[in-house]
Amino acid sequence: MKRSELTEFAVEEEGFKLKIRRGLNGLPVVSTGRGSNPPFSGMETNPPMPMPVASSTTPPMQVTPSALQEEAGVGYIKSPMVGTFYRAASPESKPFADSGLKVVDTTVVCIIEAMKIMNEIQAEAKGTILEALVENGQPVEYGQRLFKIKQA
Repeated sequence: MKRSELTEFAVEEEGFKLKIRRGLNGLPVVSTGRGSNPPFSGMETNPPMPMPVASSTTPPMQVTPSALQEEAGVGYIKSPMVGTFYRAASPESKPFADSGLKVVDTTVVCIIEAMKIMNEIQAEAKGTILEALVENGQPVEYGQRLFKIKQA
């Protein structure tokens, strides 16, 4: 901040707020708007409290072998980026991909908006769409499953 002579910087995204501003003595003052965490001033005297650990009496989660196996011949079209998922080009348009649609590698199956850019997402697989796994307008993460597909 000193090198660029910035005095204040703020970012807000999906309910998360971060604000950094130079204090009187030149040290940064950071505040966040998510949850109930108090602002961090860079001058904390007490160390943060450790997160509570689950008691040893809690039974471990059981995972069955069938839960670990993927369905034979079934694959997934995954998100190549973080953004907002859209099934159609506009609210009035029909979805790019519905259950039962046969797709090839280059078939556009949805749009993901990232940084105000609409990115057409291709199937990159050959087969039949079985199910859409994400609702229209929902945020998606990198690698998140978007569609279930029966591979050809």
